[in-house]
Amino acid sequence: MPRRLLPLALMLPAVLAACATAVPPEFTDRDAGFAVVQSRTTQAIGKRTAWAQSQDQTEALSKEVRALVHRKTISAETAVQVALLNNKGLQAAYTAIGLSAAEAWQQSTPENPVVSLGLMGIGAPELGLYRALESTIAVNLLDARTRKQRVALAQAQFQQAQLEAVNDTLRLANDTRQAWINAVAAFETLSYLRRAAETADAASELAAQLGRTGALGKAGQAREQAFNAELAGQVAKARLEAQMAKERLTMLMGLWGADTDYRVPDALPGLPATARLNGPVEARALSSRVDLEVAKLALAATAKAYGLTDATRMVTDLEVIGGVEVEREAEDGATETDATPQIELEFAIPIFDSGKARLRKAELAYLQAANVLAERAVNVRSEARAAEAAYRSTHAIARHYRDVVLPLRRTIEEEALLSNNGMITNTFDLLTDTRDKLGSEMQAANAKRDFWLAAANLTAAIYGGGSGAGGAGGDIAIAAGGGAGH
Repeated sequence: MPRRLLPLALMLPAVLAACATAVPPEFTDRDAGFAVVQSRTTQAIGKRTAWAQSQDQTEALSKEVRALVHRKTISAETAVQVALLNNKGLQAAYTAIGLSAAEAWQQSTPENPVVSLGLMGIGAPELGLYRALESTIAVNLLDARTRKQRVALAQAQFQQAQLEAVNDTLRLANDTRQAWINAVAAFETLSYLRRAAETADAASELAAQLGRTGALGKAGQAREQAFNAELAGQVAKARLEAQMAKERLTMLMGLWGADTDYRVPDALPGLPATARLNGPVEARALSSRVDLEVAKLALAATAKAYGLTDATRMVTDLEVIGGVEVEREAEDGATETDATPQIELEFAIPIFDSGKARLRKAELAYLQAANVLAERAVNVRSEARAAEAAYRSTHAIARHYRDVVLPLRRTIEEEALLSNNGMITNTFDLLTDTRDKLGSEMQAANAKRDFWLAAANLTAAIYGGGSGAGGAGGDIAIAAGGGAGH
């Protein structure tokens, strides 16, 4: 009769395993969670991203990237797309999704039972190999009791990892768009300084000729030559800044080797006719900001962690151990075998640690997460209002330079040229007016750059990924500027 209890002890783990829930396929899929990143990225900025997990996938993306940039003048949209496909730091960030899915998978899997086998009285001559066999199987009951809560916590963390990857994607897109704007603006500034340098060369040469005839004193000659020399230094500095700006763009796109043979336009595109926006920015930001969703999920995960802590506050480890002890005895030349069943229950007695400290820590963690979420919501509102104000103001400033300042400078230059032809003014006055016009053109170009940067920041304020914590410029698209590029 006792021997019949052996199968019952062995059935214990099987019964517990049958109670375990199946692992959701969203945790076991090779691209677990990445569909969310693709969908949210397309929704926010209209761009595609990819997660390369094999050499073949990496090589395919490299070929696609080369076809987009090699020996071509790229737009801001192309630069962003290349960065999302080719930036290795972003690829590394995507692995956090896989790691979180694997953790959720692990939490969904029941803990393995522990089997223990022991032989005693080995080598007893009258009994053969052993005198007694002891076999036990230990199963953690608390694992089954808390699995649902642990899986819920892992699920929340998995969703949080997905949205953090979306935010990383939007941040890279925004950084790349701004790097493209800065690179193009730097080359545009360089072109204006080169034109100013040509004017300064002409003025310096004229001053030298007049100096040889005695019509211009040394002070006048030195003044023109000093201006020419200073401008040469500014041109050299602007050339270096343009190279550095383009190099930053290259870095964000993840390009190296032959793939760095690309160009950016000579100038930024013109201003849009109006600064009209699609709906209230603040409300759109509250409903679309990825980092705000991350904070909400963090609060939910903390709440689930609090429930798990409360469930294990008193008992942190509870195991049931079932087994059998088989003992053989030799008497009068015959061997008799007895099987004795064993059932043990192991748990920690909460004498010193009653779990109150862990529960208090969990409670404070929840309070902290709630305050972080509240602060994030306030900041999102403020960032949205500031981005909208900057967008409208920079558009108005850039339009003022385009519609008021530059036409006045052109009029002054044209009238000075007519006066010079009529011998009313001298050539130096004409050159001075030309230099002033070039200076106004540079200011207008800088104002245009500030507007496009504000446009990128506006979309970041709506979707996330900006300097405040979130996004990238899909709301306001930037077309490629003109010229052969650099």
